[in-house]
Amino acid sequence: MNRVILMGRLTRDPEVRYSQGERSMAIARYTLAVDRRGRRNQDGGEQTADFINIVAFDRAGEFAEKYFRQGMRVLVSGRIQTGSYTNKEGQRVYTTDIIVDDQEFADSKGAAGGSAGGDGGYGYQPTSRPAPTSAIGDGFMNIPDGVEDEGLPFN
Repeated sequence: MNRVILMGRLTRDPEVRYSQGERSMAIARYTLAVDRRGRRNQDGGEQTADFINIVAFDRAGEFAEKYFRQGMRVLVSGRIQTGSYTNKEGQRVYTTDIIVDDQEFADSKGAAGGSAGGDGGYGYQPTSRPAPTSAIGDGFMNIPDGVEDEGLPFN
């Protein structure tokens, strides 16, 4: 199974090109800075993030072009694709990309750090959960008086 799920911040705005042919298709490329788990480096000498190349095709590419901006935190799922080519100097260069199946915002609009310029509205409004009003120390909520047992969805 080839499945990848990543959350990180865009290092720059997506670069988008359109394919040639009968049906033009958007191809968006961007890089995610994904923090490594574990201990943070205090002296600054060791890398604490990986920079992962992402490729989004067609509608996903159009979405990235329209809504994604540098600094935004996004969640991407897809598959790893490897490849290689020979550069102008005749050296073999190996590539690793994530091909997008699904991508979405990982922060609310306000948490993006104001990095979305211009209109910047991407229409994502997370729903806020109300905090439980009367929680017992064991993690269960109190059932208010007057609620009959028949009204509960379990026995």
